[in-house]
Amino acid sequence: MTTQIIILVVLFIISPIVIIYLEGKYSILKKIGAVLICYGIGLIVGNIGVLPEGSEKIQEMITNISIPLALPLILFSMDVKKWLKMAKSAMLSLFIGLFSVIVMIVVGYWIFKGKIEEIDQVAGMLVGIYTGGTPNMAAIKTALGVSQELYIMTHTYELSLGAIYLVFILSIGKRVFLTFLPAYKSPGGDNNAISEKQLEDDFESYNGIFKKPVLVPLLGAFGLSVVIMGVSYGISLLLPKEYSTAAIILLITTFGIAASFIPKIKNIKKTFQLGMYLILIFCLNVASMADISKLANISFSLFYYVGLAMYGSHILHAIIAKFFKIDADTVIISGSALICSPPFVPVVAGALKNREIIMTGLVVGIAGYAIGNYLGVFMAYLLG
Repeated sequence: MTTQIIILVVLFIISPIVIIYLEGKYSILKKIGAVLICYGIGLIVGNIGVLPEGSEKIQEMITNISIPLALPLILFSMDVKKWLKMAKSAMLSLFIGLFSVIVMIVVGYWIFKGKIEEIDQVAGMLVGIYTGGTPNMAAIKTALGVSQELYIMTHTYELSLGAIYLVFILSIGKRVFLTFLPAYKSPGGDNNAISEKQLEDDFESYNGIFKKPVLVPLLGAFGLSVVIMGVSYGISLLLPKEYSTAAIILLITTFGIAASFIPKIKNIKKTFQLGMYLILIFCLNVASMADISKLANISFSLFYYVGLAMYGSHILHAIIAKFFKIDADTVIISGSALICSPPFVPVVAGALKNREIIMTGLVVGIAGYAIGNYLGVFMAYLLG
């Protein structure tokens, strides 16, 4: 391995750490988001001619292992038993949200079929992004063999439209939804309450990750993730080659959820953060493989499809919720958790001035992490 290749690998490993550190220090970077920053840096590095010859193999290897390693770590911290005990409205809102996403993606598929290349792959990725965020979209990209350019373009449009969506939700969203949905009524007690500090510790904060009591069990969790990836790969060899990659991702998801039922694994701290760090490596790497000249050709059909999936699913969610008399706050937090992923839950809850619904948002959002890969791959194969 040449010195240049070693420097390339170090760049992909160290850069996300620096970005995470700076994001925690400067609020403006936190608003932009580590994912978008990694995409930007990756696009620059990959298109200014500094990558050494032969780097494609290293980039391909990083792409192939980062997501399979990240998924179990993200899923280890899930508490499935607690989800099953959640309030009826939260679970109902989850299923309505998932149904709305699927309906709008299928409708968009028939509207834009023939106008978007590999639209079945796009449909699968959109199911992933609107049920579990970037981790699921990246996993489905890997499972379906989506091209770097199509992945980056789809996610770029999603991030742009998502920013507009957040501005609406954080400003006048509640007033709009209250015009046709009932107001939130507290069930009493604080069983559904969760502090913003606890949420940050569970999903965002990397503080203390290198301390021995945290690091040692975390390394064990990483080792288990490696084992899960290896076992899943071994099982996939028994299947037809055209289904093997998708099978690996679905097997990894299944094993990751199964491991979350083991208390010693579920209680390991910072597994979610380590998984997201690997996602950032993936984002930086996959962006460096994209040809920016191809991204310059804006696909309005793809842009509209992403917009229909995002905005249309939330509107349909709200319309159906009206018939089930689900309150405005629950609908908003559920839709936001699916569209923007769990880390945005406290931000939205703060705008709604209702901390009681944070747990509802987490239930919906994290359940999406678990369900999204199955739905996304299934939808892509069904439509394709």
